[in-house]
Amino acid sequence: MKSYDIVEWGKPLQLQVRETPQPQGSQVLVRIDACGVCHSDLHIQTGALDLGNGRKATFESIGVQLPFTMGHEIIGVVAAVGPESDAVVGSRCVVYPWQGCGRCHACRKGREIDCENGAALGTRRRGGYADHVMVPHTRYLLDYGTLDPLVAATCACSGLTAYSALRKLPDMEPEDSLLLMGAGGLGLAALGLAKGMGCERIVVSDIDDDKLMQAARGGATSTVNVQQSDAGAALRAAAPAGIRAVIDFVGSPETVELALSVVGRGGTVVVVGLFGGALPLSTALLPMRNIELKGSYVGTLEEMRDLLALLQREPLLSVPLTTYPMSQINDALGALATGKVVGRLLAIAGE
Repeated sequence: MKSYDIVEWGKPLQLQVRETPQPQGSQVLVRIDACGVCHSDLHIQTGALDLGNGRKATFESIGVQLPFTMGHEIIGVVAAVGPESDAVVGSRCVVYPWQGCGRCHACRKGREIDCENGAALGTRRRGGYADHVMVPHTRYLLDYGTLDPLVAATCACSGLTAYSALRKLPDMEPEDSLLLMGAGGLGLAALGLAKGMGCERIVVSDIDDDKLMQAARGGATSTVNVQQSDAGAALRAAAPAGIRAVIDFVGSPETVELALSVVGRGGTVVVVGLFGGALPLSTALLPMRNIELKGSYVGTLEEMRDLLALLQREPLLSVPLTTYPMSQINDALGALATGKVVGRLLAIAGE
């Protein structure tokens, strides 16, 4: 099989050729049709996440060994199955990649994303920048029905992450405003889903006018370029009844600080982005303003099933999609690193 791997941290991926593995036990071998190119892969490629105050979390410290294959938004076809699997060879599927150990309390309760020994495809185990991927069990293979296969692929991370973050919001009244910080692939996915989930007033912020134009076309009530000096005032002015909730898809110290400063009393701030860094936080203001600050990381298997079912009923995702041949995966990652991509990128296997 062919894969495009990190062979040295911070360097371009390299083509690797190895024997195609054969599934054992409950394993399923999936022939990959396409894999989404996610911004988190840029962090993985460097080998570490910025925790702020000079601290970093390296991927080697959590067991990632080189060469390593990234890619976690995978669609494909079942190519072979182990003797204990009930998967059907030839069936189409989107893969749920956020797998845990399967044995701990969190895994047994369906919260594999909270597993202390997570084994997610593309972040811990070999993923989808390849022509095949090994999936440990049939339960991680989901039928995407009549959805566009490329849209289904983005549901494994971008769509799921947006959906799970939206489900963490408080009840939204018609006059309440939701602020989405960041109009990249995640923010645009959240915009479409939020409208279908009952949010009527949605403000979108970013530093790129092209992305904000796409958000306006996608139905944002208003957009704000936060590079302006009075960004906080502009955001408050865009929400006449106040900002009830914020989802921060950037996760920088500056965006989190801005979110906390503009959210209304009794509001909720959900941080999703992995930009990294740290910020000083006035802990007294959290109870005094009755603010809830929480993190949200991708979503559960149940949430992904719910998302796919929702999209079967309503085509809420209209995020622009751009494809690259898998052989040009470094070009795709390079384009993503510029910060100028509007929408989502996907790598097409076999090209």
